[in-house]
Amino acid sequence: MIPENPSVCVFCGSRFGDSPAYRQAAHELGELLAAEGWRLIYGAGDVGMMGEVARAAQAGGAETFGVIPVHLMAREVGKRDLSQFVVTENMHERKKVMFMNADAIVTLPGGAGSLDEFFEVMTWRQLNLHHKPIYLLNINGYWDKLTELIEHMIDHGFADRPFRDYMTVLDGVPALAAALRRDFSWRQPDSE
Repeated sequence: MIPENPSVCVFCGSRFGDSPAYRQAAHELGELLAAEGWRLIYGAGDVGMMGEVARAAQAGGAETFGVIPVHLMAREVGKRDLSQFVVTENMHERKKVMFMNADAIVTLPGGAGSLDEFFEVMTWRQLNLHHKPIYLLNINGYWDKLTELIEHMIDHGFADRPFRDYMTVLDGVPALAAALRRDFSWRQPDSE
């Protein structure tokens, strides 16, 4: 059964990085989810970008669904005041639960963990295991080197051209809002 309100899985850093623009984007994304009535699915941390997007979503009344492996409860300060809070045994289960409950995936700036999550859903898409939209929020050009690397892989024959097309690179939350509204428009009741 299709849920009434779409869910957006957000991958992002457990730190804020070196630019206030990253934190601002996380905050704006949380506000967007709340304003649109979309559920946030994320890594259940209360630190860095993760905490920022969750607090902004909660402040606006959004439903929040956090998934955290037991070994990261202390390190990422598991945020227990979410609508739903799931503790998994390992990172793989975390990614699977987040992905299975999402209708779209968004990756904000982050580190190795965010890259791991991003490439897992990209690989699953390449293997035709899903057709969910994947968005890369390229705040202040943060992901420029990543998109160059993907082009490099394609140019050298380690990925096919469609691999690049599995993701949509956007420069900010307003562009993401428009894209997600298009993606989720089929869920809206027909206007008379």
